[in-house]
Amino acid sequence: MTALTILILSVAYLAGSVSSAILVCKLLGLADPRQFGSGNPGATNVLRLGGRYAAALVFVFDLLKGTLPVWIGYELGFTPLYLGLIAVAACLGHIFPLFFGFRGGKAVATAFGALLPLGLELAGALVLCWAVVAFVTRYSSLAAIVAVSLSPIFTYFIKPEYTLPVLMLAVLIVVRHKDNIVRLIAGTETKINI
Repeated sequence: MTALTILILSVAYLAGSVSSAILVCKLLGLADPRQFGSGNPGATNVLRLGGRYAAALVFVFDLLKGTLPVWIGYELGFTPLYLGLIAVAACLGHIFPLFFGFRGGKAVATAFGALLPLGLELAGALVLCWAVVAFVTRYSSLAAIVAVSLSPIFTYFIKPEYTLPVLMLAVLIVVRHKDNIVRLIAGTETKINI
């Protein structure tokens, strides 16, 4: 692993560590999302707290945290495996943010952003999958779990050389949703209004 790779991995983690949800809520005069609703500093909880505008800001910023480091690595000619590690680093920064006491979100938007450099076909398939499940069930967490679980399969048919890195990312996101899975099974998961 070269010094440049280590630098990009570090930048990805640090970028991921910037909590968009907390900063947007402070900027808009909203409550700390860690103290509201699910306690998760992410776009879905901010939607409940501050509405669509606030949630959209969080989503876009979280998306960019994943997109920019992976895109830089892609442009520098990094291998699919290293791009996968960069994506995981950005998501780990979001989940365990250095700047916010290592208490972060689920990294769904950051993971989605990390997949954007792989192409619009994959992005479109994931958005469509999430939207259908969310619309039918009203569970954002279930939609995220289904979409991310299918992402390695979609990737295999679109850009097969990236299947393993996407699988690494998918496992991380699904594991991060373990509490949501328990609540979904118990029927106590909170629904969203979309």
